[in-house]
Amino acid sequence: MLGIFLTAALAAIFKFAVLPGNETFIGLAISIGLVLIPAGALSALSWQAAIFGSIASWFVPLVTPENPISYDTLQFYNSTLAIVAGAGAAALAFRLLPPLSPGLRTHRLLAFSLRDLRSLTTGSTPWTANEWEGTIYSRLSALPEQAEPLQRAQLTAALSVGAEIIRLRHVAQRFDWDAELDKAFDALARGDSSVAIDRLARLDQRLAALPNTRPGARVRLRARSSILATSEALAQHAAYFDSGAAQ
Repeated sequence: MLGIFLTAALAAIFKFAVLPGNETFIGLAISIGLVLIPAGALSALSWQAAIFGSIASWFVPLVTPENPISYDTLQFYNSTLAIVAGAGAAALAFRLLPPLSPGLRTHRLLAFSLRDLRSLTTGSTPWTANEWEGTIYSRLSALPEQAEPLQRAQLTAALSVGAEIIRLRHVAQRFDWDAELDKAFDALARGDSSVAIDRLARLDQRLAALPNTRPGARVRLRARSSILATSEALAQHAAYFDSGAAQ
């Protein structure tokens, strides 16, 4: 709100006191740059970034440089009043609407991550490893400071399980293990981690029984490590992964 007021004052000064004396494009560019360059640079700093960001964003719309430029004061007051009133309404809304409690925000982030993990197991939503990790990392950074260590560990477990699921999907398509893997992932999607662990153990036994002389031994070893990491995470945080069966 303060940034909008300052922008309106600067726009009025430059439009009606500075710009009328600059008839060339260079003069116009220098005049506008005297405001935009410092405001843009200061908005990148942590100190009062919102105020300077507002100045950099709204200065040009308020000045409305045109060819030829219009110096209609009534039009300027109308547009300025609309922007100031909109900013005031937004600021008032933030004051009137209470923010979500830290506990509720944490619960929502965990629920969203579990929902996305279950969609990942069913294959209904295609994810790449980078997309999955970026999404969960952003939620980890958004966790309130009041979040408990267990809740942070649950979100980290979702990150690990989702990454391993994506890896196992790629390996299964290569070696035709989709049927066995789907049984484990279907159980995980239903919120039954114990069955998922059992299915993964069976697949691990099948891979362990294959001789090392067969091609793809290194890939199978990586797949077994992914199965082990997934099973450990499911066993350690079974209450989280089994909460709220998928609809």
